[in-house]
Formats: sequence, C-alpha cells, structure tokens
Amino acid sequence: MFEIKKFDDRVVLEEKTTPYNGFFQVDRYKLKYQKHEGGWSSVVVRELFERGHTVAVLPYDPVQDKVVLIEQFRIGAYAAGLEPWLSETIAGIIDSGEGAEEVAHREALEEANCRMLELVKIGTFVMSPGGSSETTTMFCGRVDSGGVGGVYGLAQEGEDILARVVSLDEALKNLAVGKIVSAYAVIPLLWLQSNKASLKAQWT
Repeated sequence: MFEIKKFDDRVVLEEKTTPYNGFFQVDRYKLKYQKHEGGWSSVVVRELFERGHTVAVLPYDPVQDKVVLIEQFRIGAYAAGLEPWLSETIAGIIDSGEGAEEVAHREALEEANCRMLELVKIGTFVMSPGGSSETTTMFCGRVDSGGVGGVYGLAQEGEDILARVVSLDEALKNLAVGKIVSAYAVIPLLWLQSNKASLKAQWT
C-alpha cells in the first residue's frame, strides 16, 4: 500500500507479503535491523495493519472560546473494555489524490456540518507504530460555532455521529479526569491549551 523508504542500510527487508487484503490490509515483513550496541538483530517477522493515512481537525471558535467535539461508537474501545462512545475530534482517511487540508474541510462537513474558515497545522503524528503505518495530520480550525450541533455521518458507512459544542474549559476538564481518552482529541486539545493566546490574537 505504501512505499518503503530506505534508512541508510540500517534495515534489511528480506520479504514482504500481504496475507490479508480486504477493507483494511495486513502486510507481513521479514527483516533485520542494526542494534544499538552494534551488529544485526536476528530476522524478525512483524505483521503491520494498513488502513491508510488520516487527518484530524479540532474546530475552535475563538470568539466564544468553544470547541466542536464529536461522539461515536468505536469498536476498538469496545474491544479494549473502555467506554465505546468516544469524544473525539473530526477525522477521516485521506483518499487517493486528496490533500490533508481538503480532507479536513470535507470531514468537518460530513461529521458535524461545520465549515472551517481557516486551518492551522498542529503536526503529523505516528499513532501506533508498533503495529500500523498510519500517520495522522492534525489541524485546529477556526469556526463560528453558532448553530453547530446535531447528529450526522454517512448512512452508507454506518456512521452515527453526535456533534456538540462545548467550552474549551469543559473539554480540558473532561480530559483531565479521563473522560476524553482518544489520542485524536487529546493531542489537539493539549496543543490548543498551549497555543490559545497566540491563536486568538491571530484569529480575532
């Protein structure tokens, strides 16, 4: 699915196969790599879950000091024994030929009927490097939160997404007490907490 880059000769890829290719893909790698103390590791076999690369955006209203969060059922949280309806930011997979900002605007409309007036890039992060190649590019988006809220999502994808507007203080309190556990929300909320003053000066 993705091209493997060469890292100086520190990794030797002996074999790559794809034992499963459905809605998602699983690749199997046989490789060895240079060890910290010198020499080479033995040949290791690793399965890698491939789902593509993603974008997440936290809509922020700098006038009202509010954010837009979504809530939806997540099978991963359910299987882990956690509350399966997670508070998250808007997010989606990058389709072929799309740019990250384009995805941020598209997903904001699909998941929250929310129009981004401006985007600031937070960064690109590796979400689960022990078992997936997925990276997530995160943004904070300027929005007018008036009238935002409701249930959205694409019926053909089985989505049932509750979008709601909450104060930034409330979101950060929920984060502090463990009510927000998704990295898709944790990272941009902490970023906004640290950058709120400069962002409000830029946007108001």
